[in-house]
Amino acid sequence: MDPNLRRTPLDEWHRGHGARMVPFAGWAMPVWYTSIIEEHLATRSAVGITDISHMGRLRFEGPGAAVFLAELLTRRVADMELGQIRYSLITNDVGGILDDVLVGYYHSAYGQPFYLVVVNAGNRQKIVDWVLAHLPPERAEAPGKEIIFTDVSRLWAMFAVQGPRSIEVLQPLVNVDLRWMRYYRGAQVQILHPAAQRQGGIISRTGYTGEDGFELSIASDIAQGVWEAVLQQGRPLGMVPTGLGARDTLRLEAGMPLYSHELSEQTHPFEAGLGFACHLVGYDFPGRDALLRIQKEPLRRVRIGLEVSGQRVARQGYPILHRGQAVGQVTSGTFSPTLRKPIAMGYVRPETAEPGTPLEIDIRGQPEPARIVELPFYHRDVRR
Repeated sequence: MDPNLRRTPLDEWHRGHGARMVPFAGWAMPVWYTSIIEEHLATRSAVGITDISHMGRLRFEGPGAAVFLAELLTRRVADMELGQIRYSLITNDVGGILDDVLVGYYHSAYGQPFYLVVVNAGNRQKIVDWVLAHLPPERAEAPGKEIIFTDVSRLWAMFAVQGPRSIEVLQPLVNVDLRWMRYYRGAQVQILHPAAQRQGGIISRTGYTGEDGFELSIASDIAQGVWEAVLQQGRPLGMVPTGLGARDTLRLEAGMPLYSHELSEQTHPFEAGLGFACHLVGYDFPGRDALLRIQKEPLRRVRIGLEVSGQRVARQGYPILHRGQAVGQVTSGTFSPTLRKPIAMGYVRPETAEPGTPLEIDIRGQPEPARIVELPFYHRDVRR
């Protein structure tokens, strides 16, 4: 494997526990430990833990931070409550998606407010450069408008603990009542285990699997000890470590878009079904004027879900056909371990996007019957 690949604080642990390591977005990452299907089903039925330390984490603080982010993101931030998290986009000047992000609002241990923006690993440097290009030095230094911007990605580790038993696993290890934490909320916590060395972290009720779960950010120097403590707590409940393979099949079942598949700079929010994340009245962010114009125009294509009739899997780039004519393209496809059938997402012309519409996917020159279904493919049982 390329020695220039970046490695998470858990790299040695992954290798020592049989992980299949692959290059991903410039990082060496575990794709699976036992099998993608086993890890996927364990997350759906019990709980899984995934190393997501490769994600970018950008911190903004100072009296000018709220206005700066309002002029950078497509989503409002000034009205966020302490501990609130919002899904947002960063768009270029023509409305194309540079990245989809989560922005959270917290207070430090000293009461200093700050915003934490979590970006995709492959887009981290691009977004850092975009931030710096839109951060005028005069604003950063002006009285009452100071902004402190820090890329803390390499200083922290980040884990995703996902599944219906995630509260049972994490509750003994943190000093907040997770049962009462709402979705898209987070908090600063103390880790109640000697491995944390009396350090704290940030926990949020967020995830990328379609299951209940949490994401935990901690200092990189305590990452392995805390990871092992979580696993020790979770193994009696059915917890397993999971790699990027299961993370991808879980997010696809949940109908969640992935950058470089469903999202790109050539994709705008409305065709991706992400118009809810665009607040076009108020602050002027890059791409706002373009999005105001695009919003009024007919869609050229829309994101849809597909169930494939046979057993062959449709992969990214495969043509989608309607009555023998190409009407779109697959962006993601897999065999769904939960539904036990191939599923896919893609973009098609609006006139062929109605759920129930029969289509075909050209899989290596052979048409495979498929039909459009509503997203997401999988709905978790909220009664559990």
